[in-house]
Amino acid sequence: MITLKEALSLSKDELNKFKKELQTKIEANKDLNAYIDINDFGEGIPIAIKDNIQVKEWSVTSASKILQGYIAPYNATVINKLLDAGLSPFGRTNMDEFAMGSTTETSYYGKTLNPVNSDCVPGGSSGGSAAAVGAGLAIAALGSDTGGSIRQPAAYCGIVGMKPTYGRVSRYGLGAYASSLDQIGPMTQNVEDAAILYDIISGSDEKDSTNAMMDDKVSDKLNAERKLTIAVLPKYIENASEDIKEAYAKAIEALKAQGHTIVEKEMMDAKYDISAYYITATAEATTNLGRYDGIRYGNRVEGANLEETYYKTRSEGFGDEVKRRILLGNFVLSSGYYEAYYVKAQKTRHLIKDEYAKIFNEVDLILSPVAPSVAPKFGELANPMEMYLSDIYTISVNLAGLPALSLPVMKNKDGMPVGLQLIANAYDEQTLFDGSLSLEKEIAYK
Repeated sequence: MITLKEALSLSKDELNKFKKELQTKIEANKDLNAYIDINDFGEGIPIAIKDNIQVKEWSVTSASKILQGYIAPYNATVINKLLDAGLSPFGRTNMDEFAMGSTTETSYYGKTLNPVNSDCVPGGSSGGSAAAVGAGLAIAALGSDTGGSIRQPAAYCGIVGMKPTYGRVSRYGLGAYASSLDQIGPMTQNVEDAAILYDIISGSDEKDSTNAMMDDKVSDKLNAERKLTIAVLPKYIENASEDIKEAYAKAIEALKAQGHTIVEKEMMDAKYDISAYYITATAEATTNLGRYDGIRYGNRVEGANLEETYYKTRSEGFGDEVKRRILLGNFVLSSGYYEAYYVKAQKTRHLIKDEYAKIFNEVDLILSPVAPSVAPKFGELANPMEMYLSDIYTISVNLAGLPALSLPVMKNKDGMPVGLQLIANAYDEQTLFDGSLSLEKEIAYK
């Protein structure tokens, strides 16, 4: 598969030839279920789009039954930015329903397979985007990251996935899961492509009230030779698998070989991250999903009266995981429990942000696992709690609003990718990409 950087230099004839070859390859790999459908190759370089990002006159469903039949009336800001740069959305990728899940198994369209091993999950919720890039069915893709939904599937599928600082990429036109956590980001074959695609989709947008209104670029200033101070977290990874620990040690040695300074730091037990995240995310999801009632758009199941129509529409339209999170969100926001749960979660979120700020007073980057293990096999996560725990190393980044990038470091004895992430201070994407490029250069993952 050609890289995004290479695609940008193709002639029109070369690009058209590539598109035909890509379409043939996608048809031959339908069993992967990375794509929900192929909408339009357009005139530009084809980029795969997660099914919660609006593209005008395309169906967009967030992989849910309740949104079947809904056609986007406008482009998300990131889509307009792609088009302005000569790129073109060409297909919708599969995902966990409303981005709620870590395996892409909650999708209305069925599960996506991991392109490295079809017995394993591709991760989630951006599993379709990760599988498409990992299988060579897309040059690059857009995903969304609420608690690791770009970085974790990227790690499972052996590609690069980047979550920008909260506010650096417009959320206008993104189907909301948790509004204070969601960010759209690039999923690519390498770090340089991620920087290029990040530059294209990031920047100011008056349509998004949470936008940081910053337009500085990074790809033209990439510097893998910068010497950085990078924090490692020995105690933080004690509960990770041996594969993750081996990759972590390998990455530390690679960073040292590149001349970076390594210092040890400590962070609070990640169990607090999990608690704060799922209370915050489900509370916001409950509010955001209240609009899906079958009245204005999407599927409607008629009842004898308005109340019964609401009840039937939402009962039949939402899957089990979405219902689970709506119930949890309503509980933590309910009278008598709001102070005990939601308010405490926000205080914990503040502590997490302060903890990162303290570390970044002394270092440029933090090296962290992405997930506690390589991609599990389908059925290995026996209950929802085990699925939630697979996000244990990614969610604190969203709670603090920081940028992070996952890249593959090695393969384990079974040939499965092992990914790690670098985390940077808010709005310091340049350092994040420089450090990631340096690690990628030394690791030379194959």
